[in-house]
Amino acid sequence: MNSQTMIKSALLGLLALSSVAGSAIAADPAGKEKCYGISKASQNDCANGVGTHACSGQSKADNDPQDWKYVAAGSCTVLGGKTAPPAKS
Repeated sequence: MNSQTMIKSALLGLLALSSVAGSAIAADPAGKEKCYGISKASQNDCANGVGTHACSGQSKADNDPQDWKYVAAGSCTVLGGKTAPPAKS
């Protein structure tokens, strides 16, 4: 096997691995759901619905409707949140 073929094989392997890892990250944890509008400032679980910040702990205001937090499945609306982000305007 020449070096160019080895490099191509390695790159294809990395791409395949990243797509598998990406799909695993995208799934909600078992028994949990995203609940929008209930997290306190700096206590969100990941990026918000409009993309103004990238990940957890970066929310700036309490109960921002674009920020979310994982809660037990079925409990979001009881907590006063929504299971989907508000429509982008």
